[in-house]
Amino acid sequence: MDKDQALKLVKPHLIQTRYEHTERVMQTALTLAEIYQIDQEEAMLAAVFHDYAKYRPLEEMIQIIKDYQLPDDLLSFHHELWHGPVASILVETELNIGNQAIKEAIYWHTTGHGQMSPLEKIIYLADYIEPGRDFPGLDMIRKTAIENLDEACFMAVRQSMNYLLSHERLIYPETLNMYNQLKRKLEESNS
Repeated sequence: MDKDQALKLVKPHLIQTRYEHTERVMQTALTLAEIYQIDQEEAMLAAVFHDYAKYRPLEEMIQIIKDYQLPDDLLSFHHELWHGPVASILVETELNIGNQAIKEAIYWHTTGHGQMSPLEKIIYLADYIEPGRDFPGLDMIRKTAIENLDEACFMAVRQSMNYLLSHERLIYPETLNMYNQLKRKLEESNS
């Protein structure tokens, strides 16, 4: 599936501003994939479809989480975390995208997890740093993203966790695992 086909398939599922966000995530992911020598088609497809389920009704997402035996703990966290795992199912059932690497990158793009692949890191980061985003600290993460993928992901997950803590929100356990794993990896590489 080429870029134009993918964008045409995702567009009806997104509001206009989210579609524009998706285009920027795709461009950012393709840039990062080139830098880190990751498969361009996988990066493009994961980026285009990362928010495929974003606007599905909550009842539909709950049913998919139950029907496909996704982790039960998802339902005890904010519904904003559901669209990645649900989209990873829907891209296969509705669009015949069965590539496991693409599905995993879509699944984990919001929370991250402890053992992320380079593609998963690229989609997580592209979603975080795409040019339409604007908040303090982002320019430094963007600069780091083209130099050190792990360090940029660490900066992003740390900033996300700080935000959640400052608003007294729950933190998904795999997000903490991502933080810990990247912290260990960066400490080992700096020693």
